[in-house]
Amino acid sequence: MELWVTEYQTPNLGFSCRVKATLRNEKTPFQHLAVVETEQFGRMLLLDGMVMTTDVDEYVYHEMITQVALNSHPHPEKVLIIGGGDGGALREVVNHPKVKKGTLVEIDERVIQAARDFFPALACSFDHPKAEVIVDDGVKFVKEHKNTFDVILVDSTEPVGPAVELFSQNFYRDVYEALCDDGMLVVQSESPFYNRDVIKMAFTGIKNVFPVCKLYLASIPTYPSGLWSFTVGSKKYDPEEVSFVYENPQLKYYSPEVHKAVFKLPPFVKKIVEGDE
Repeated sequence: MELWVTEYQTPNLGFSCRVKATLRNEKTPFQHLAVVETEQFGRMLLLDGMVMTTDVDEYVYHEMITQVALNSHPHPEKVLIIGGGDGGALREVVNHPKVKKGTLVEIDERVIQAARDFFPALACSFDHPKAEVIVDDGVKFVKEHKNTFDVILVDSTEPVGPAVELFSQNFYRDVYEALCDDGMLVVQSESPFYNRDVIKMAFTGIKNVFPVCKLYLASIPTYPSGLWSFTVGSKKYDPEEVSFVYENPQLKYYSPEVHKAVFKLPPFVKKIVEGDE
């Protein structure tokens, strides 16, 4: 009998992959966690039935949530990641030559353990000398650290369960205060095809707090619709401008040319962020 895993991306659409093996299936204190071995994308991590990362395409998301801010901010020395318990964003952060310390705050330690057990290419970041891994509530952590970080990245699931507060305007205000005077925020803000309300919520909330707010796109095959958005809030610097270029043969998606291109939005996405959609 064939075994398939399906993420129901909308009430009328499912994304399915043939599964070779179920490696982990558990209910954590915060969410349902599963790791499966798929034919198409290798190992896949799911939280509450939603695909978080896979062996084959993880690099797109992790490079794009990190590299844009790291290369537009002139001195991203102290970086905070809220969520991102798989370790992929942390890997990109600690490997960046300008970063002195990357702090990961993940509320669910079972996600961190799943990464250690099944995703070594991501979990390698946890033991990096520039890394700090903290199991805690990211919302609370941000409130407790004022004027501390150069860049804050919110690597969360969609706004359900423990991630709901991470999309609130109050949280963005707390992030603003946790950033240094020229700090920058990046959040994943979902699909412009299926999650327009989430994009509007994130973009409007950040725009109401930060003087600079922009949205950019990337293509991630296993995420709903394949087209994904990220929203940037900046106190000072234009996130479209590349301030630092370095040779990194490990990067597979991001480049300085891609950096500039991803801010060129299709008209239908412009309408979403401008409030015309």
